[in-house]
Amino acid sequence: MANSPSAAVPEWLRLPSDPAALDRHIWTPSFERSTGGELTIDGHTVSDLVDEFGTPGYIWSEDTFRSRAREYRQAFEEAFGDHGAEVSVYYAGKSFLCAAVVRWAQEEGLNLDTASGGELGLGLAAGMPGQRIALHGNNKSESEIRRALENGVGRIVADSVPELVQIDRIARDMDATAPVMIRITPGVHAETHDFIATAHEDQKFGLSLADGTAALAEADVDPALRSETAVSSSDSVAMLAALVAEALGGIDLRGFHCHIGSQIFEADGFALAAERLLAFIAEVTGRIEREIPELDLGGGYGIGYIPGDAPRPARDIAKDLADSVAKSCSALGLRIPHLSIEPGRALSGPAGTTLYTVGTIKDVAIDAESGRTQVRRYVAVDGGMSDNARPVLYDADYSVVLANREPLGEQVLSRVVGKHCESGDILVRYCYLPADLRSGDILAVAATGAYCWSLSSNYNYLPRPGVVATSSGQTPRTIVRGETEDDLFARDAAL
Repeated sequence: MANSPSAAVPEWLRLPSDPAALDRHIWTPSFERSTGGELTIDGHTVSDLVDEFGTPGYIWSEDTFRSRAREYRQAFEEAFGDHGAEVSVYYAGKSFLCAAVVRWAQEEGLNLDTASGGELGLGLAAGMPGQRIALHGNNKSESEIRRALENGVGRIVADSVPELVQIDRIARDMDATAPVMIRITPGVHAETHDFIATAHEDQKFGLSLADGTAALAEADVDPALRSETAVSSSDSVAMLAALVAEALGGIDLRGFHCHIGSQIFEADGFALAAERLLAFIAEVTGRIEREIPELDLGGGYGIGYIPGDAPRPARDIAKDLADSVAKSCSALGLRIPHLSIEPGRALSGPAGTTLYTVGTIKDVAIDAESGRTQVRRYVAVDGGMSDNARPVLYDADYSVVLANREPLGEQVLSRVVGKHCESGDILVRYCYLPADLRSGDILAVAATGAYCWSLSSNYNYLPRPGVVATSSGQTPRTIVRGETEDDLFARDAAL
């Protein structure tokens, strides 16, 4: 049943020479093989974890999250500190958020980036000070803005001119001043899936830097205020927003924000975005005659999911970006602003793995371009798209290993699929697994710490799995309780 390369096998997938080896671009040091070949997570065997907590289940390495949080904070603080600048690191909670993770982030010196009132509420409930929280979102409700102001959040990231007007009205009504950053679309194309590329013009986030776009939002500004801001027809909508924010009494314009996309490996895109925003800051500074103190370059730093992924170390990205920002500021005659970044996946992704129990296995004939008929093995597990929607949403690829024993012997071309009533319910599209794989074996899918739990659902009435935290020398413990059928049925008003 051995398979040779063909159209059925992507270029990045290779028949493993050592099936037990763990690719260190994908698996962090928290994941090892025991002397008997079983996968361990922070020293805890997979079989013990499954015996206690069951499958499917998210296993989250606290050690990995903390070490990566520390790595990013120290790398950026040191790189920008060499240029006399300060840096704040905000953990992007949308990638995975629970009270335990909020506390770990806080203890590692990180702030918290939230994208909704619910995320904001959880951050506050878990003890993150309001001043260390940012509130994002392109359509914040009045209650979300009020909640942010009531709790003294450090920044509200405004996404449009109408939202600026709304924030100002609410702040003045509360006799408060809202610390605001304006989200800018820098026009930098990130090499990623269209749904997670966020810096091109034709999408829902941010305000354009393109000249002449101010007219797109002029109708959203009171005529008297528009006259006061002295916006010209050649201005960008971003400039209109900056001038309006400066003129509104309920807003303290702290700076500008951008986010060019996700799963990006190189610093070039971040550097180009920074260059464009710094040039814009210089222009705004000249118009409002005061210094803009802050610049947030967002997140999007990539991680390893499959063989061939080679994310750069945080220290290399930080150094390249700091050098680029310093050079741009020098050329523009600016002091380097207080810089912020927002890593999410880069911290949470590698911390998580999802464990599944193998159920049915069947071999399916597939036609390769060569005209030869090949065989692919379909391995069904006890989870699926309800616990990891990324493959069906983003065509995301993952790596998987046999976890409860050493994966010896012949390896066969396989596909790991879920139990949902959907043909697109695929968890790992391309992989090699041992020919002797059998029902009851445990599979571990790597790097599922980001967006898998956050995007999970109850499709087909499957309860969402719980999240178990591991740490070396500590007893594994549940940090998010898994759902039961009773939880699902409790909301049915007819029962």
